[in-house]
Amino acid sequence: MQIGLIGSGNMARAMVRGWGEPVLCTDFLPERAHALAAEVGGEAVASNAALAERADLVILCHKPPQLRDVALEVAPHAKAVASILGGVPLADLQAAYPDAAVHRFLPSTPVEVRQGVVIHALGGSEDDAVLQLFARLGTLVSLPEGQVDVAMGLMSNAPAYWALLAEAQIDAGIRRGIPADQAAALVVQTMAGTAALLQERDFDTLAVRREVTSPGGSTARGLDALERGGVRSAFSDAIDAVLGGR
Repeated sequence: MQIGLIGSGNMARAMVRGWGEPVLCTDFLPERAHALAAEVGGEAVASNAALAERADLVILCHKPPQLRDVALEVAPHAKAVASILGGVPLADLQAAYPDAAVHRFLPSTPVEVRQGVVIHALGGSEDDAVLQLFARLGTLVSLPEGQVDVAMGLMSNAPAYWALLAEAQIDAGIRRGIPADQAAALVVQTMAGTAALLQERDFDTLAVRREVTSPGGSTARGLDALERGGVRSAFSDAIDAVLGGR
């Protein structure tokens, strides 16, 4: 399958690194498309229309407000379209590309190392080859479109949250005398191991937490401090802030 990406920014680059295959690409900033093509052995194409003529699947990675303008160039030539545009529903995509098979996905940046989550919005085209392509990037979760924005708040923004949490723990260790590189190794590997353990335990967060928490012990005291600091309400507020009035 010949993949063509319109937009060569951070998320496009993460997906291409995860696939590890040459792609066609364009970008509003030509130098960015050339850089991505050079990295993966692909090709920066002169125009969006030319890309659509050559690609089996056009992946929309541009800015959401550019939907109509890009579609004017691409729609006459596109056979199949997959969008990763945040906040752009299937109905708008299908209206912009009425003659193409349309898919909607939302990936997260860890797809770069094939450890991300990719949301697939139900209600669009169901081409197995396209679904398998995105499933190669990590865990593919299919949801009704009405739940996609909430899911985005849990996974698309979350790498920044986990990075912030790691940074806060590392800084706390540094404050107590642990060298920065060693503190980072301790924190990040523990995060990775805990994620693997939660998967092994069928995502039973309570069970994993209680295994570490002895009555009156240091973990219980630490958890109490986090609860008093408002960790739960902070995450609840974060998803409300992401969704805004939606």
